[in-house]
Amino acid sequence: MNYGVRKRMAAWCWCVLLLSGLQTLSAHVDFFTSIGQMTDLLYTEKDLVTSLKDYIRAEENKLERVKRWADKLDSLSASATQDPEGFLGHPVNAFKLMKRLNTEWGDLENLVLSDTTDGFISNLTIQRQHFPTDEDQTGAAKALLRLQDTYRLDANTISTGDLPGVKHKSQMTVEDCYELAKIAYSEADYYHTELWMAQALKQLDQGEVSTLDKVTILDYLSYAIYQQGEIQRALELTKKLLELDPEHQRAKGNLKYFEFQLEKQRKDAEEETTKEKEEREEPDITEEKKKKKKKSQTKSTFQLIPERKKYEMLCRGEGIKMTPRRQSRLFCRYYDNNHNPKYVLSPVKQQDEWDRPYIVRYIDIISDKEIETVKKLAKPRLRRATISNPITGVLETASYRISKSAWLTGYEHPVIEIINQRIEDLTGLEMDTAEELQVANYGVGGQYEPHFDFGRKDEPDAFKELGTGNRIATWLFYMSDVAAGGATVFPDVGAAVWPQKGSAVFWYNLFANGEGDYSTRHAACPVLVGNKWVSNKWIHERGQEWRRPCGLTENE
Repeated sequence: MNYGVRKRMAAWCWCVLLLSGLQTLSAHVDFFTSIGQMTDLLYTEKDLVTSLKDYIRAEENKLERVKRWADKLDSLSASATQDPEGFLGHPVNAFKLMKRLNTEWGDLENLVLSDTTDGFISNLTIQRQHFPTDEDQTGAAKALLRLQDTYRLDANTISTGDLPGVKHKSQMTVEDCYELAKIAYSEADYYHTELWMAQALKQLDQGEVSTLDKVTILDYLSYAIYQQGEIQRALELTKKLLELDPEHQRAKGNLKYFEFQLEKQRKDAEEETTKEKEEREEPDITEEKKKKKKKSQTKSTFQLIPERKKYEMLCRGEGIKMTPRRQSRLFCRYYDNNHNPKYVLSPVKQQDEWDRPYIVRYIDIISDKEIETVKKLAKPRLRRATISNPITGVLETASYRISKSAWLTGYEHPVIEIINQRIEDLTGLEMDTAEELQVANYGVGGQYEPHFDFGRKDEPDAFKELGTGNRIATWLFYMSDVAAGGATVFPDVGAAVWPQKGSAVFWYNLFANGEGDYSTRHAACPVLVGNKWVSNKWIHERGQEWRRPCGLTENE
């Protein structure tokens, strides 16, 4: 029996080692950067649950057989042991005892040792090769923290799942909050460590059942608060920890250290007070120094809002608002691009989104059927979106661009060719020198922070290998609605364009004289709730000489 148990334990250990090895060997596909590809993981998990239930049924069936055997022998042995000699005096009972101990107990042993895990473990081993990695979990955690900051959400709102536009509400457990805080802690992000350890503690205080204890959480929480310079609060939490576990060695050491630091701060404050008192007794500073000081304060008061802050404000629907006078100059219209034969009888709906830079939106410009075709073609090819390193020129992934993209050419499918021709007909620009249609799907908290589409003067070789000049214009299809977040914003001018399935926006990146329009610096806001699909066409200068001729003045 002991040998059998050891054999099963060895088999389990081998399986665990195999799974660990497979996880290491599996190709890293950055699941967290594309919601579209993450949907496959739901079906993988559903398949594993089915396999697990099959295993449970097999184990229950085996256990039921063992139980029936035990019940039968229990009543038999109870009767037999009341009169052992009389019982065995019956030759059939004597024969059956020999048979049971020699054969049937051996069969029972084989039944108990029979391995019903083969199907489940085999399936798990195969599927494990395609599981997310630690990097995916960390990426998804950072996305939650990014959403929290961008949209000014408190930890409790996220934990309870009360997000705008959400259809499938999901709550976070104490363990979820703790793991999120630990990931922030590993990145030395003590601000978010505090927020999420505090949320975990709050849920414990509210009575949530958890395998975690308050001592563990308070240990992290007090240290995160200390790292942010709040020694008094860290001391109070450490005292609370020691009330729960008086023998906690690290907490005992921290208590002494925090008390020492607070005493040191108190002495430093007293010395500073004495110094200030002595300075007040000295003659007043000159009028000239006062003027310089006042001028400095005034200058700091009117500092420009940092781009990051403007970007986040626009993502939240805040920021610069267009004046009524400017708004009155924005129109919607039926558009045929100077009587293009394709649109004379059925013009498209066009509306102005912004005046400077001029951004227009085309409504119902791509059908649901075309969208599904584009997504179907792109999904197998989606790869982590890259940026060009401005120093080395090498394409590399970046934390400020969380999405996956694929490129589709016109000759691959008639729909792509039709879409390319539609863009040419409506913009009047040559598509032969444009880049291929890029399809992008954003991941958890998917975003693309402020950037230019065109090459600046300090990047003379940006598109040299294409030989088609700079990116003169951008056409952007929205192929999905987004429940919350996901706007395209222009921080320098305060414009925000929100996703609307079936529409497209268009703007020029260059002035008519070929100079870059720096007001077109834009960003894709993090997706708070939903799945964002877009596709874009970057149109280049070559071939546009007669379609968009240079202006007559340098300012055009």
